[in-house]
Amino acid sequence: MKKRILVVDDELSIRMLLDNFLSDDYTVFTKDNGYEAMSWFKEGNTADLILVDIDMPMINGYELTESIRKQTGMQAVPIIMLSCKQKSEDRIKSFTAGADDYLQKPFNPEELLVRIQSVFRRSQAA
Repeated sequence: MKKRILVVDDELSIRMLLDNFLSDDYTVFTKDNGYEAMSWFKEGNTADLILVDIDMPMINGYELTESIRKQTGMQAVPIIMLSCKQKSEDRIKSFTAGADDYLQKPFNPEELLVRIQSVFRRSQAA
């Protein structure tokens, strides 16, 4: 059974790119903002890994990550933040919110795939 990845990004082009690039190896679900993602989880859905954009309407990536970390059973789900933000303080804020990794946009999809595989390897070893 394929691992499940949730992509939360308000940019349609990013959601489409990630869905197309990752769907051979993973089951990919996409949401265009943090509110939709939280509703999806409240419906009983789960993911093995979450890719989260920082700048989104309604609930931003930091708030979404913090909310996910507070949910029962979601503390160990890997979260990778995706953002155009380049400052160290943004990466620190992402990790403080509960992210496991941070990748700056624009990114190489192959690098993201390797990072995803690495996160899954680490979580299996734990």
